[in-house]
Amino acid sequence: MSKAYDLEERLISFAADVVLVFDKPAKTYASKYYAEQLIRSSGSVSLNFSEFAGAGTEKDKINKLRIALKEIKECNNNLRIQLKAGLGDVKYLKKLQDEAEQIVRILVAIINKR
Repeated sequence: MSKAYDLEERLISFAADVVLVFDKPAKTYASKYYAEQLIRSSGSVSLNFSEFAGAGTEKDKINKLRIALKEIKECNNNLRIQLKAGLGDVKYLKKLQDEAEQIVRILVAIINKR
């Protein structure tokens, strides 16, 4: 199994974990708003990374990686907002935030090596 495949599976798992945590009726407008946005951005990370693997040119590959990086940073900021606003279970939010931060570091390392 290649490293790219391992990261792809990790990104899929992150997006799926977000769905599992947030796919329930929201209690407030804010919790619904941030949950929906987090589901979209976490899925986008995974989808753009999979496009990176199939991109034809190096420029296109870097572009897909940068989009994935932008989206995972959005996930991280979203989770920080939810934590500060008390919009969810702290344990699950912190677990997702930790994973998002690790993914940011991984994507930055991949981009810097290219």
